[in-house]
Amino acid sequence: MDGHDSEDPKQSTADMTVFVQNLLQQMQSRFQTMSDSIVTRIDEMGNRINDLEQSINELRAEVGVEGSPSPVAPAKPTEEESNKEEGSA
Repeated sequence: MDGHDSEDPKQSTADMTVFVQNLLQQMQSRFQTMSDSIVTRIDEMGNRINDLEQSINELRAEVGVEGSPSPVAPAKPTEEESNKEEGSA
């Protein structure tokens, strides 16, 4: 019986190790899936914001308010504005 008892803790440890490894792999997979989902949603929101900004600019152009200051400052300068700033520096 003593020989059998000494093998049991080793087997139990091996089983626990395999269980924990599988559990960690499942968790990593789920976190990766969640991360991918979050990044996709952030990209979609960015696209929606860009579309909204474009629609606002088109509406402003239609109304003829192109020259008036925007109530909200743009988050980042347009390419045209960036090129002007870089050329003057």
